[in-house]
Amino acid sequence: MRPLLLACLCSCLMAFAAPDATPFPATSNPKGIQVQIIPDALELGIHHAGLNITLNGLLTPEKEAKPGQLTASADGFTFAINEKYVVAMDRQIKPLSDQGVVVTLIVITYRSPNERIRSLTIHPQADPVKGTTMAANTVTSEGRACYKALTDFIARRWSSTNTSHGRVWGWVISNEVNSHHEWHQMGPATVEEVATQYEDQVRLAWESLRQHSTNARVYLSLEHNWTAKNHRDPLQACPGRTLLELFAKRARDRGDFDWNLAFHPYPWNLRDPRTWLDKVTFDEATPKVTFKNLEVLTKKLATPEMLYAGNPRRLSFTEQGFDVTQRPAALAEQAAAYAYAWEKVARLGGSVDAFLYHRQVDHAKEGGLRFGLWSNKPGTISEPDQKRPIWHLLKAADTPEWKAAAEPYLKTCGLKSWEELTPR
Repeated sequence: MRPLLLACLCSCLMAFAAPDATPFPATSNPKGIQVQIIPDALELGIHHAGLNITLNGLLTPEKEAKPGQLTASADGFTFAINEKYVVAMDRQIKPLSDQGVVVTLIVITYRSPNERIRSLTIHPQADPVKGTTMAANTVTSEGRACYKALTDFIARRWSSTNTSHGRVWGWVISNEVNSHHEWHQMGPATVEEVATQYEDQVRLAWESLRQHSTNARVYLSLEHNWTAKNHRDPLQACPGRTLLELFAKRARDRGDFDWNLAFHPYPWNLRDPRTWLDKVTFDEATPKVTFKNLEVLTKKLATPEMLYAGNPRRLSFTEQGFDVTQRPAALAEQAAAYAYAWEKVARLGGSVDAFLYHRQVDHAKEGGLRFGLWSNKPGTISEPDQKRPIWHLLKAADTPEWKAAAEPYLKTCGLKSWEELTPR
């Protein structure tokens, strides 16, 4: 896309504005969801919200650009912005942040149907067919410039002193990167290659964010495989612990920065919500980290090689849900899993930024999984139908109603008291 002198000049002037120094907001608890229906989310009393934003969605092909269109620039390249998509994001972010909800964006890339946008946004070694979300193109000069321009645009619009479009405080970069065959597709790659690429991608996003905000947070994204991996082929997936360690080392070697960790502690089996039955251990060698053994994460982040400025990295749980099975007690088991998870997270103290439940409404194209606080109407993708018991439990979380709402699920979890979950 051709450079536009005026747009470049405006971008340069904006770069000299001091970044916003507002502290990261404190909330009374980490309760949140990945939001689909804003009024329902606010009724639940959430303090944190997760929203997806796609890099491919932010772009418009140059041949479709119109005079006066929004642009984003970096390294001598200028890219046309999809204004309809940007305004649609405004309509999600602003109603939440205006109510004091701390918004986190999951910054991902899908395959665009447009070949030009694909070439700008997707890693050039990515499989042309496989994978759902993709590693960014930080490799070619134009792709790298595009990534820098788009992350700068996101930061300037939603994480700067200008809050007229809403405010974003968290950026999760890519998705479940240790399962890179599916969620950070960059072609066959060793864990060392994934760590190298990912550290570079996260650092570029962090650099863009720091131009506009001193205290907004960037997070890595890992799924629940820890010493295990989610594929037999070591070039398709890697253990989360190994990737985390290599990422941390590379960041230190290049000049450390304040990255944090977004983790997805699903139950061992995504199709069985009874996470209290997970066959995990409480040491670093555990195959997976689920809600049953969250302490593994906080212990790891407190080790010397993980610290930043002498402090542990922040931890956020940005995607996890509990399936409604075909068992007679399915709805009670789903709700019990949330009660168990909430009590486990509460025992991690102030180390957790957010606990974003996934999903608000069942999605018909999620492989048959039914994680929703709501069921979806028959014949629809994700139109809400009926509230489930878990909806009422999530609403009660960290309110005076919590004890009475959660205690009926102790028996389901095989417990006499939630204090049994306190680490010893």
